[in-house]
Amino acid sequence: MRLAIRTLFALAAFAPFVVIACGGDDSKTAKYPSKDGGETPSSTDTTVTVGEGDAAAVVGVTDNSTQQISEASKGAYDDGFKAWMSGDLQTAKAKFREVTTSDPKASAAFYSLGCVLERLGDNAGAQQAYRQAFNAKSDNEIAMGAYALNLAHTGHQSEADNFLTSAHQKNPGSARIETYLAEVKSLEKDSTSAQQLAQDALRIDPNFKDAMIVIARDHYRAGRTELASYALRAVLDGFGQASPARDPGNAEALLLRGIIEREAGLRIAAMKDFDMARMKRPDLVEATIQVAAMKLEAGNAQEAQPLLESAVKYAPQNAIAHMNLGDCYRLQQRFADAKRELDQSLALDSTLMGAHYAMGLMYLNAPSFPGMDAKAQVAAAIRELDQYKTMRGPKATPGTSDDIDDLIARAKDKQNQMNMPAATAAPPATHPAAHPG
Repeated sequence: MRLAIRTLFALAAFAPFVVIACGGDDSKTAKYPSKDGGETPSSTDTTVTVGEGDAAAVVGVTDNSTQQISEASKGAYDDGFKAWMSGDLQTAKAKFREVTTSDPKASAAFYSLGCVLERLGDNAGAQQAYRQAFNAKSDNEIAMGAYALNLAHTGHQSEADNFLTSAHQKNPGSARIETYLAEVKSLEKDSTSAQQLAQDALRIDPNFKDAMIVIARDHYRAGRTELASYALRAVLDGFGQASPARDPGNAEALLLRGIIEREAGLRIAAMKDFDMARMKRPDLVEATIQVAAMKLEAGNAQEAQPLLESAVKYAPQNAIAHMNLGDCYRLQQRFADAKRELDQSLALDSTLMGAHYAMGLMYLNAPSFPGMDAKAQVAAAIRELDQYKTMRGPKATPGTSDDIDDLIARAKDKQNQMNMPAATAAPPATHPAAHPG
C-alpha cells in the first residue's frame, strides 16, 4: 500500500461545497425521497419542477452570465474567469481586483476575488473580499456562505456558526443560508442539527440540491456511508420516473460518491466518478488529486505527474497535493524535486505522516542523494521512518497494513554495516525489496 496517499481518502468530503451553476432550461418533476426509502410525508412531499438552470450555491468562481457586471468591466471579469479555469491564479487575482477597483459595487467581482485569495492561502484577504461582496449587495448569500465556510475551515467554527445563525434569523425563508449553516454544524460534529437544518432547507425549497449534498456529506462524516450513498443517489441517479435524478452531473456529488466507492474497493466506479467530477469542474482540485492518487497506487507515476502538477497549480496551499506530487517525483527518482514537495506538504500540514514515510523510503532506496553522504542518508531514512511510526502509533490504522518495522530494520542493518570496521564487516543481510510506494 502506498502510505503517502492514505490521508487522501476523506479529504474532499470535508471541503466546502463548490457547485457551479449550469446553463440550460430543461426541467423535470421530482420528489425528494425520505431517508427510509419511502417518499416524504404528505406535509412536505411536494412535486417540484427541477430546472437545470437554477442558481446553485457557489463557492468557486463563475462566469459573468449570472452576475451583474458593468459593461465596462465585463472584459476584465471574463479574463479573470478564464485565468481561474486554467489555474492561473495570479492573473485571476489581478483581473478581479481590476474590476473591484473600477467598480466598488461589483459584488460578484469581490466574491470571485475572495475565492482566488482563499486558494492562494490569504484567508484574511479572502474574508475581507467576501465581506465587501455582501456589503455591496446585501442579498449576496453566496458570498455570505463563502465567508462563513472560510471562517469554519480556518479554526473559527463558532464565529461562522454565529454569523450564519444571525443571517438565518434575519431571513428564515432562505434555503441557501440554512444549508450553509447545516454545513457548519456538520463541521462542528453536530450531525443532528446539520441534518435538521438541511431537511428544513428542502422544505423551503425541495429543489435545492445543495442541501441534499450536505445531507450526504454529513452522513459520510459521521460514518453512515449507506445513508450518504442513498442521498447521493437522489442527486445523481434518482429513484425511477416518479423521482428522477436531480443533477446527474453534479461534481460535488460525484466526488463524494467516488470517495465512498474507493473506500469500498470499487476502484473502476470510483475512477469513473472522479474523472467525471474533474471534467465537469476543472477547478475541483480534490477530484484531480483522487485520480492521481489512484494512479500512484497502481504504480503509474508518469500519468499521475501532470494531474498533481495541475492540482498544485490550482491549489498551491493544498498539502495533500504537494505530498502526493513529492511521492510521484520519488518514484521517478527526481529526488531533489521530491524533497521540495514533501517539505512543502509538511510546512502546510505538519500532521501528514505519509510525507515522512515517503521521505524515509526515498532516503533508504535512493542510490545517492544530493548533498548527503551515505551515512547521513541512511540516518535520515531512519529518522523519517521513526517519525512516521511515532505519528502512526503502535498499530496501523484498522483495515490497513504497512511494512514500517521491516523498513526500519532494513535501514538499521544498513547503518550497522556502514559503522562496522572494514576488516570485520559481514556481508550485508538480504531483505526483500520494499514496495516502491
